Amino acid sequence: MKQLSLPELESIAARAFQCEGASVSATADVFDAQAFSKAAYAVATAGRIAASGCGHSGIACAHLAHLLCCIERPARFLPPSEAVHGGLGFLQEGDVMVLASRGGETDELLPIIDVCHAKGVVVVAVTENLSSSLACRSDIVLPMKVTCECDRYNSQGTASFVALASVFDALQAAVLEITEYTNDRFALIHPNGAVGKRLNKTE
Repeated sequence: MKQLSLPELESIAARAFQCEGASVSATADVFDAQAFSKAAYAVATAGRIAASGCGHSGIACAHLAHLLCCIERPARFLPPSEAVHGGLGFLQEGDVMVLASRGGETDELLPIIDVCHAKGVVVVAVTENLSSSLACRSDIVLPMKVTCECDRYNSQGTASFVALASVFDALQAAVLEITEYTNDRFALIHPNGAVGKRLNKTE
């Protein structure tokens, strides 16, 4: 085990902050307003929303599903393996499936697109590769951009996760406005924790 000095640790942290900040900024630079509008209204009006991805993308998809539930949009994270083993029965015509993959060629996601198209489900893709199989076969494509990952090998999905989460956070914020979701509704479904106590505080 290597003993690192404080300046070395500070440099590692600074690189992580720089990489993640730069990737969020780069994602903002490739923002597609028309695609974002289509995705936001699709999610806002869908009867059900599912999100699926592998690895760090999957974790970000679970984050999106939770955010949407917090504004009373019926959403769930579907692991790719569960999706193609009956889980796609959750979705019906007019619903939305969000698929996330930085490279857009994640093998586990591609069969999901075929099923969704057969069922009349709108497929929203989030990817960096706009010429990928995922992007070309989806109904709506939201671009993301990653400048570098945080680790020295540029391998871990760190800045990728943050950039993807920023797209999802923006999407949720837009859906909140479209649906005119109010804080008193959020207070009702969020009675516990510091936020719940603040929102439900009675004078």
